[in-house]
This record gives sequence, C-alpha cells and structure tokens, in this order.
Amino acid sequence: MSLYPLKFKPIYKERLWGGSKLKDVLNKDAEGDLIGESWELSAVKGDVSEVANGALKGKRLTDLIRIYKEKLLGKKVYEHFGEDFPVLIKFIDAQKDLSIQLHPNDELAKKRHDSFGKTEMWYIMQADEGAELIVGFNKDVEKSEYVDHLENNKLEEILNYEKVREGDTFFINTGKVHAIGAGIMLAEIQQTSDITYRVYDWNRKDKDGNTRELHTELALDAIDYDKKDDFKVNYTGEKNKVNSMVECPYFTTNYLNIDGNLTRNISDRDSFTIYMCVEGEAKIANENGEEKLKKGETLLLAADSKEVNIEAVSAKLLEVHI
Repeated sequence: MSLYPLKFKPIYKERLWGGSKLKDVLNKDAEGDLIGESWELSAVKGDVSEVANGALKGKRLTDLIRIYKEKLLGKKVYEHFGEDFPVLIKFIDAQKDLSIQLHPNDELAKKRHDSFGKTEMWYIMQADEGAELIVGFNKDVEKSEYVDHLENNKLEEILNYEKVREGDTFFINTGKVHAIGAGIMLAEIQQTSDITYRVYDWNRKDKDGNTRELHTELALDAIDYDKKDDFKVNYTGEKNKVNSMVECPYFTTNYLNIDGNLTRNISDRDSFTIYMCVEGEAKIANENGEEKLKKGETLLLAADSKEVNIEAVSAKLLEVHI
C-alpha cells in the first residue's frame, strides 16, 4: 500500500500544571481540565501513536515502521535507529510553571536508563502578557554553589529568565536547566526520550497532597553549569520559502510561512518529513494523496515521497526531518 500523508490520533496527558488552551485554542477533543500535553507523534513504549486517516487508520506507528522500514523512515534513518522512531512531537500548554528540570545526554542516558538523551526545541505559539521561560543560568556556576542554592531554596537567584512572545524559538540542549513558565503554549520537537531530571518543583503538592519526585543526585553530573547564550534561535520568516531554524544531529527544523503555493522536490532527503501547523490552515500533498492541516495538527510524510506541495491562503508550519 502506498504511504499517503498520515495523520495520527493525539495522545493527551493530564499534568499538574496543565490548562485548557489545547482544547480552547487548538480544538483538541481531550477530556479533563488540566491537559498539559498532546503527544502528536510518538513511538514511546506505552504511548504509541495510531493512524487517524485513510486506509491505514488504526495502525500503530511502530507497526508501520516494522512493515515499511526505510520506505517510511529513510535508508540513513533506518540504518542508524532501526525500528526506533527518533523524534517525539508535542503541543504543550502550561497554565502553571513547570518544574525546573534538565535532560541527560545520550551517553549518560544510555548508561543509566538504556535510553536516548533528550535534546529539544520549543516554538512559542501563544504567550500571556509577561510570560517567561527559564533557560540556563544567569552566570557561570560551580557545582557546590548550585547545591547551596538548591538546598537553601534560592535556586531562582541564579537562573536565567527570558520573556517570550509568539514566534520565539528556543533550542534546549542536554544538560541545560530549563522550565516552561505559566501562560505559554508551545510546539515541542525532541529526541524520543521521556528521561527528565526534575530538580525543583516550587514545593507544590498534587491533589492527594504528595510532592513530586525530585532527581537531585542524578542531576548533579548531568548539569551544564556554564552560562551560555546558545538557546535563542534566529530565523527569517520569508513567505513561500524554506527558512532554516535548527540543524542538529537529532533533527532539522524549518519554518514555512505559506501564502500561496510552495512545491519542492524532497526525493533526495532520505528521511521522513513531519509538518506541524502552528497557525492557519494548509493543504499538503504528495504523489500518494493530500490532507488538510489545521492549526494544532501534525502530518507525517514517508521518506519515499518524491515531491511535496503546500497550498494555503495563510499558514505557518514547522517542517521536521532527520
């Protein structure tokens, strides 16, 4: 069977810090009042995406990979990752501040958890007035200084805060302490990993009166203690062109601002391609079919796609491939 443009059923996650924007703004059909995440494309064990459209409806992403292999993933991707889908795609709504956390690199994650590390990027889709992210430290910090601030409830004094607005984009490499602040809705692209070291959670408790687990000791050898200004992504927004955002070993992301029509030959990409619609509505087609993509929806094109055509009156898309 030909691999037409594939949509998947979102996997919703209730979170202590979640809200209602995924339902109210992105029209997600999630139940519950604290929906923090919509996993759009996932092969994480226990949370595998299912096809939502066409003849393959109901098939799991892992089933498709097992059947179609490099035809779906691309030869280079399949040779490197085998049947492990290498990225996890999400929309996130933070009604409250997320915990301060970080992710280990590949080496540490493999050694401790038999997992990939977690490099990620964020595209801000909406932000309330004054909303902020925490990204890194505001100065170079010694490990002992970090521990002192953590133990004495002063960690905020050495953290770097960034006010954000729609369109701002951040690259979060492994080891960097970070947190999504209250009032922010964003698109997240990351390595396939659910390994997070939580170091501070604002001393809050869940509905049962319990505090969440912290990973204080695990985090000590995983943190990058240096102040770095390597997280803000600068990109152009030219219409009907491919605007480069992030290129790293784990994913490449482009920004597409479509007002009209964009047709591209992608036959030499040797990778699947993902489109996340972050504004407007577009029609995306390859030689095997077409699908409409609305704000808050995600689409997967197989690696054997020869050409992609994107048509829109006004749409903003994130394009992801390996």
